[in-house]
Formats: sequence, structure tokens, C-alpha cells
Amino acid sequence: MFDDIIGNIKIKEILESAIKTNNILHSYLFVGTEGIGKSIFAKKFAKMILCVNENKQECNNKCEACIKFDNNNNPDFEFIEPDGNNIKIDQIRQMNSKVMEKPIISEKKVYIINDSEKMTKEAQNSLLKTLEEPPQYVVIILICSKENDLLNTIKSRCTKIKFNDLSNEEINEYLKLNNYGILENNFLNLSQGSIKKAIGVISSKELYEKISSLFNNIKNINKIEFIRNNEFLYKEKEKIGEILEYINVLIYNQMKNSIENKLNYINCINIVEDTKKRLKANSNFDMCIDNLLFSIWEEMNEKYSRSKI
Repeated sequence: MFDDIIGNIKIKEILESAIKTNNILHSYLFVGTEGIGKSIFAKKFAKMILCVNENKQECNNKCEACIKFDNNNNPDFEFIEPDGNNIKIDQIRQMNSKVMEKPIISEKKVYIINDSEKMTKEAQNSLLKTLEEPPQYVVIILICSKENDLLNTIKSRCTKIKFNDLSNEEINEYLKLNNYGILENNFLNLSQGSIKKAIGVISSKELYEKISSLFNNIKNINKIEFIRNNEFLYKEKEKIGEILEYINVLIYNQMKNSIENKLNYINCINIVEDTKKRLKANSNFDMCIDNLLFSIWEEMNEKYSRSKI
């Protein structure tokens, strides 16, 4: 049933068993890193739940429910996403009113709430009423990456299914199958088990290669030149989180391959982590990058006095 989806074999077995035994629960919480395929699993699971073929495994998209699902017009299915930055209470109220209407094609109705942690508190409280007493024919699947942003009362009423990050081999398998090519280990580590992040890395590969060149040659360049050559970082405010992660990957790899004192590398990693905290606290962006570049160069070139260039 889930053969065309890469990774999370145990979850495939759990969902396939639920379909085969017709032991479908009223509410699920799919939790895991962003971009590892949770919504793909949820949609495939929803499609199998709604399938009206007696032998769902052999339907091959021939029944009315499956055909309409693939054409995005199955009346018994709805996929809810954030409207802007949030999922608003009106979206959940609209869903709640539809929940009370009986299925048209299938025996059940399925609602998927993607990025469910982005529901406002009011929206979550509105959803709670439906989760407490759902109609027998309704299945609700919440998808989230940050479950701590969901109310405990919401989580307690859902069966939690925890998705594992994908391995580097699984990510490269997906990329190869979808004609993206494959990624080297440095870039794979930056992907952090997420296909979405891996594709983002590919789209910015030139940027990351430039960063690699500069930081891998940090001991062969003076401070002013290092700062000047990194001026492009000041324009990458939207990607700075991923860039800082990648700088740490580079530093860690250098540390593993170095026979010198490891303390300088550890200090550099701490400098990057401190920069993350400063940015999260809304410190001045340019000043944070200034401090990052100066501090890392000086740490990696300890032989120079900090008062000199």
C-alpha cells in the first residue's frame, strides 16, 4: 500500500494493519521533522480509508472514491492548511460544521490538518469539541512538526504516530528517483533527515559551495579578506538558520580530521550556537554576522593577536 513512499517502514506496517483489519481510529497525530513525508503518508492513508473496493489492496485506483481522490474532488475528504501564518478559528468552525454531514461516497470522512501546530488557541479549542465526541464515520489526522505548540488536551485525544528522520541513504534514494541527483555527505548532514531540506540545499548548492570554500580555507586568508569575501551572508537573512547549521557541519568535519587541539573547533561551534540565540532574540542581524565572522576567524587563527588583523 505504501511501497512508493521511502522510509518509516514500521509506520507503513501500522497503517497497513489498520486498513486490513478495518481498525481505523477517530483521530491521529502524525509527528516528526518537517519535510520527511508525513503529509504523503497521511494522504495515502486517507485514500485507503475512503476506498470503496472490497479488496482495497487490489483497487488500483478503479473505484469511484479513489478516482475522485486523485482528482482532488472527493467530497468525503478535506485537506486543511494554514491561511497565511495560522490556521484560523473560522477554518476549524467550517470543518466542524461539515463533520456533522454524513459521507457521500465512502463509509467514512477524512480530514487532514497540515501544520496543525499553527492553529490558533481559539482554533484548537474549537477542534477539541469535535475530538471529544466525533461522529462514528469521521477520521481526523493532525500533522505537526512541533507538538509542544499543541494543547495537551488535543494531544491526549489523538493516537500519536512518531515519524523518524530519513537516513542519508533514503534521502539520496528519493533524490535519485526524482531526478535531483545525489548529495555529498556535507550537504546530506545539512538536510537533517528531511527531503524538503535536501531539495532546498540542492536549490542553494552554489551558495553552500561558496561557504565551504571560504570556511575550509579560513587559515589561509587574513581577517579583512575573510570578512570581505563573506559579505554575501549579510543578504541571506531568510536562509541564515540553514547557513549556520552548515557552518557547524563544516567546523565539525574539520575537527574530526584535525590532529590539532580540538578546543578551537568546539569554541567555534559555540560561537555559531550563540549567534543562533542572538538572532532568535531579535538582536541586530548585521552585528550578529559581524561578531560571528570576526570571532570564528580569530578562534581558528589563534596564533594572531586579537588586536591585529
